Amino acid sequence: MFEKKPVGVAVIGAGYWGSNLIRNFAGHPACELRWVCDLDLDRARGVVGRYSTLAVTDSVDDVLGDPTVEAVAIATPAATHVTVAAAAFAAGKHVLVEKPLAATVADGRRLVELGAEAGRVLMCDHTFCYTPVVRRIRELIEVGMLGDVQYVDSVRINLGLVQPDVDVFWDLAPHDLSILDFILPADRRPVGVAAQGADPIGAGKACVGYLTLPLDGNAIAHAHVNWLSPTKIRTMIVGGSARMIVWDDLHPTQRLSMFDKGVDLRADSASTEERDKALISYRTGDLVAPALPEYEALRGVVGEFTSAIREHRAPLTDGNAGLRVLEILEAATQSIANDGAVVPLKDDR
Repeated sequence: MFEKKPVGVAVIGAGYWGSNLIRNFAGHPACELRWVCDLDLDRARGVVGRYSTLAVTDSVDDVLGDPTVEAVAIATPAATHVTVAAAAFAAGKHVLVEKPLAATVADGRRLVELGAEAGRVLMCDHTFCYTPVVRRIRELIEVGMLGDVQYVDSVRINLGLVQPDVDVFWDLAPHDLSILDFILPADRRPVGVAAQGADPIGAGKACVGYLTLPLDGNAIAHAHVNWLSPTKIRTMIVGGSARMIVWDDLHPTQRLSMFDKGVDLRADSASTEERDKALISYRTGDLVAPALPEYEALRGVVGEFTSAIREHRAPLTDGNAGLRVLEILEAATQSIANDGAVVPLKDDR
């Protein structure tokens, strides 16, 4: 039977993303936000507000020792995720972790194992997967509206903040990789990674980068990430054998467009001699802009997390999804070190 009692939650980390989580947990009817924890108490107090009755602390032990807290959301630096989450699992708490899941694949794998051993939900906050547009793209692919996925081309660029601890791949690409993991069918999974990065400003890390991912079924995915672009672009094109879609996240009145267009290779004869005479034909049909609801993606994250807890199931973006993204990021780092060579991904991904 579905339990109606709100899930008692604490948010650990009150920085930029933590403050967004606090707002969404506090406003969701399936939750009861009980604690905000941050090493900087003044920052935590500032986020909750002077009139709030929320408990504020700088000690994780205070949070984990509260039996009314069933789940914690971790919005701290990636290098701390494994330590904080391990302590939460040991205390019997469910865990939501900000992307990336961890700083290394080894740490990510340990988190997945610890969550399974504790019998608790581990969810990765792949926020874009809970936007109306990405949910619709996933549905269109699942029902076969696009036919066979042939390619994905993603661009995520802007004049952004050069991060002090990670390169542009680890900063921006997790968004695109998590979306790919969410929308691609089982017969179109990445089999390898090739990465090229450049540091034209001398920051000591890649500030412009390109990821190429060969996919099962002779398909391909490509992602361009860039901190140095004069314009902000957030687009993704998914090409299918039947239809193609374009997602423009900066076009609020028409974020998603589906084109009844395609390219067909036609042979008049199946004989080897005449196969070279195959003709390319182009299809051009209607443009459809599906109507999409508008809601904050983080509200969807909170709803999925609490539903997974109450329904005793894995969330849509579970620890394994976060681990698959980490594996690609580590492979990209290895590819850069090997002059852009393709690094194969493990078959058990």
